[in-house]
Parts: sequence; C-alpha cells; structure tokens
Amino acid sequence: MNMDKMSALFAMGLLLMAVKSVAAPTTERKETAMTVTAKEQVVQLLKSIETGEAAPVGYINAEKYIQHNLNVGDGLAGFGAVLQQLPKGSAKVNTVRVLQDGDFVVSHTEYDFFGPKIGFDVFRFEHGKIVEHWDNLQETPAKANPSGHTMTDGDKVIRDIEKTAANKTLVAHFVDDVLVNGKLEKLANYFDGDHYIQHNPAIADGLSGLGAALKYLAEQGITMKYARVHKVLGEGNFVLVISEGEFAGKWTSFYDLFRVQDGKIAEHWDTMETIPAKQDWKNQNGKFGF
Repeated sequence: MNMDKMSALFAMGLLLMAVKSVAAPTTERKETAMTVTAKEQVVQLLKSIETGEAAPVGYINAEKYIQHNLNVGDGLAGFGAVLQQLPKGSAKVNTVRVLQDGDFVVSHTEYDFFGPKIGFDVFRFEHGKIVEHWDNLQETPAKANPSGHTMTDGDKVIRDIEKTAANKTLVAHFVDDVLVNGKLEKLANYFDGDHYIQHNPAIADGLSGLGAALKYLAEQGITMKYARVHKVLGEGNFVLVISEGEFAGKWTSFYDLFRVQDGKIAEHWDTMETIPAKQDWKNQNGKFGF
C-alpha cells in the first residue's frame, strides 16, 4: 500500500465512527463537550481510532468539518470511501504531547496504522466543536537517531505559560532567519552553545550535529529550503511552526516542534510530508489554509 493511501486512511481513521455519531442526540453531545477540555477531546478522539469508541466523534461539528489532508475528501462525506478499508482492531494510538493555543489544539502522536508513523495533528475549535483539521505524517524510522533519540521521546511537561508569546517570537525569528533566509551567521544566537537535543531521525544532538547533517546534504546534492511559514502555535515552552518548502526536489510540508528553555532553543522534533500534486487532491482546501 502506497504512502498516499496510508496517509488518507490515517486521517479517515480520526472519524472511524463518524456516520454513527451524526445520528447521536445533539443534546448529549453538547453536554459532553462542555465537561471535557479541548485537549482531552483531541486525545479521546485520536484514541478512538484504536478503540472504535463512538462518543468522541461527537466532538466534531458534523455540519462543518474542513479537511486539509489532501488525500481525503472534505467534510464527513469524504470519509466513507476509505473507512471500510481499515481492518477492525488494527490501529494503535499513543498521544505523547498536547498543547493549546487559543482555538487550536496540537497533538504529537505515535501511530500504528498500516505501519508505524509519527504525526502532528492540529484541530481548530469553534463554539466548543472541532471544525477544521490539519496533519503531517512521517513513517517511524526503524532505529533511533545518531544520538539515540526517537521522534517522540524527551521532555513533555508544559512550563512557563507566561512566556508563551516571547517563546513564539523567538522561534518564529529563528525559522525566518535561519531556515527561510539562510542566515547561518545568526544560528548560534538561538542556542545555548552546543546544548541542543535533536529528535530528527537523521541528525545528532547539538549545533555540531546540525552542521554535520547540513554538510552531508550539500555533499549529496540534496536541497532543503523553507519557503514560507504558515502558522506558529505555542503553549509555554513548546512552539510548533508549520511551513512549506522543498526537500530533495519535492514540495514538502514541514512541522517543527521546539522546546524553549531560558530564552534559547533546547529541543526539537519534526515531521516532513511530501505535498501531492494539485491534480491528485481529494479536496480543494489546501494543505495549509490558515
């Protein structure tokens, strides 16, 4: 099974019981949403991919659900075509991190869904219901990175809520300066020396590890260029940046999660996903659309 189909099936799995939930009593769904936080709703919804539980799908606004996974049709109607392809009891879900920025909730999750994957999902809430969804998926590597880290291990605790705005600004400036505009002379300004924990599966810790990886890519003629930042979301010491650009000649969606400590970038997780050609899109909402 190819990656496009797997990605589509994954997103469809978010609403495994969607058809049943549409018929559920409206009053019951409203009461549930009022007693469960947005973060908890997202965790429960994702877990329902594994359990098949119907109730969490009631957190979604069945009349307005905008889908940005380009391998899936828009709204609830887009899910029917692939739901039946998901073998019962085959999925596993472990959400590792959840953060909230206003109406947006971000999850960082380990999936086993037609093969292991790491995913970032972003859900937008409106009047207590989920009305929009973005995601970015990458196959889980067979082994840890050169420093022994996985794509999801590391710090999970949200701290420094009062520094959210400052941390978002710091990370946004780093991405703009270094990743978008290539101002490598500013790189060291954003880090505490070589103390930097890296979870990218191909890169070792520290600025030294990052430098070695960039050198290798250059030697192999592999380009990695960030062209545009679409959204910066954060809570406390965690900041997610959603961007698009080019990797190895393919237009790519970059989701980068940073942990900030004492005004410096201390830890990094990411996923990269190739953006399909427009003629292959199953909806016209675009990969980003923020």
